[in-house]
Amino acid sequence: MSSIMESLKEKTAKGLFWGGMNNGIQQLLGLAFGIILGRLLDPSDYGMTAMLAVFSVIANELQSSGFKTGLINLKSPTHNDYNAVFWFNILAGTAIYIVLWFSAPLIADYYHQPKLIPLSRYVFLGFVFSSFGMAQSAYLTKEMQIKQIAQCGMTATFSSSIVSVILAALGFGYWALATQYLMYIAVNTLLLWFFSPWRPSYLRFTDLQFTIYEPLKRLFPFSFRIMLSAIFTQLNNNIMNLLLGRYYGEANTGHYNQAYQWSSKCFLLVGNMLKQIDQTVLVGLDDERERQLAVLRKMMRFTAFISFPLLFGLGLVSHEFIVLAIGEKWAFSASLLPYLCLCGAFMPLSTLLTDAVISQHRSDIYLWSTIALGFLQIATMVALWREGIYIMVIAYTLLNILWVFVWHVFVRCLMNYRLLHFLKDILPFALAAAAVMTVTYFVTEFINYSLKFIDDYLRLWAMLLSRVVLAAILYYAVMRLSGAVILKEIQAFLRAKLTSRG
Repeated sequence: MSSIMESLKEKTAKGLFWGGMNNGIQQLLGLAFGIILGRLLDPSDYGMTAMLAVFSVIANELQSSGFKTGLINLKSPTHNDYNAVFWFNILAGTAIYIVLWFSAPLIADYYHQPKLIPLSRYVFLGFVFSSFGMAQSAYLTKEMQIKQIAQCGMTATFSSSIVSVILAALGFGYWALATQYLMYIAVNTLLLWFFSPWRPSYLRFTDLQFTIYEPLKRLFPFSFRIMLSAIFTQLNNNIMNLLLGRYYGEANTGHYNQAYQWSSKCFLLVGNMLKQIDQTVLVGLDDERERQLAVLRKMMRFTAFISFPLLFGLGLVSHEFIVLAIGEKWAFSASLLPYLCLCGAFMPLSTLLTDAVISQHRSDIYLWSTIALGFLQIATMVALWREGIYIMVIAYTLLNILWVFVWHVFVRCLMNYRLLHFLKDILPFALAAAAVMTVTYFVTEFINYSLKFIDDYLRLWAMLLSRVVLAAILYYAVMRLSGAVILKEIQAFLRAKLTSRG
């Protein structure tokens, strides 16, 4: 038993390492190329692609129908399970693309922007491309081959970003962003096929009952609820783009989307790293309830340890970072970023809690809670859109923070994760990060006042660097002095990794 426990611990640690490596490098590449693209493109270019984002992600969820999550949550999926999902995704992806091709004029009419007709028909090709790789992605995830998934993502991000920068420099505008999206999917899908040993078998039309229908029928009840939940989640995430695009135009949508993209780079760095392993690990511990809860709590502490300082820190330097990185033309985005960073700090916690609910095979809870959040958020945004973008963003932030505790209620019922334990797992890191950023703000404001007579550009650099360095030192010092166990475990793992490589 001890060897099995050690094996799971090692797999989890390796999964977190490669998940972190994958997301870290992708976000760093996104940071570097995002700066270049931000300087080359205008807010309206980002707004054009942002207005299509909600249709892309909803169609993507309709295409996969939650079957990828369904496969991951099976104890031992068979070849027929993967094969049925593979062929379903291809048929669904093609059908959805045809529907959206004819729907393009309606989308353009909603936004009062005829240029969206050819752009949407181009962007929506991504559904067809991605349909060929979902089963392979599910297979690699189920086998916890996170290193291979990381290599796919990093290569796809780098190659697609290079192409988008070249196109932007040549004056292709929003077509550069659309091509980046499509090329990422295409390259990632090809590499998933390269790394995954699983291959589909040909469809035998005389045997569809057993090779396609039966596996999908077994997966459908769970997967359908996952699909509906994911659709509402994506609608929740993109409701601002939907309303801003219609009522405030592509430029304001672009400003909001730019701020959201920078905050999401940080919270997805943490959330996606965990998402690649958390369900697999928690499902594997179904028969060991106490150990399952202990693993969830450790993941929660790890998430809070990284998420709060990372997002609070970005909020602290939002103005300096945005202006220096992509220019004064994005100053409005910088003013929105602190609110989105506050919201983003809690997003990985929500991700982990929702995955815990799913791991307990309660996709029905996941569905209805997500729908409730969706309706509440849509109603709130529709009621507030006349009050301006700031009020909408503040309401969006408060609702999403509140819903973290709604998710916790369900996890408490399913896994006995008590509120006191949840607060003990997250509050020390949240309070430490908030205190560190507050001290850093006031100390560096004195520096800012002292340097008010020098060039604005140099002063911004001085503020950015001093805030980042001081906040990092203070947070590390607080964690060391408080004896944070998660810090010691991370350091021990990294030392072991470096020693093995040496």
